[in-house]
Amino acid sequence: MPSRFLPLADVAETLAISAAQAYALVRSGDLPAIKVGGRGQWRVEESQLEAYIERMYAQTRESVQAEQEHGAPRP
Repeated sequence: MPSRFLPLADVAETLAISAAQAYALVRSGDLPAIKVGGRGQWRVEESQLEAYIERMYAQTRESVQAEQEHGAPRP
């Protein structure tokens, strides 16, 4: 059975970012997570990670559309 919660290392790998960047996403509240265990290790529910990815796709679409509407050059 697949795990419901992911450690930050797995989140970082999925998003192709560093562990520090994954930690920053959690600490800022951009990516909801919980602390578990005696050492308070962060865990991200898989559904929250998928929702975050979908939000980032939507923000990117909106940003690209706004750039196109205002005639800004695309990279």
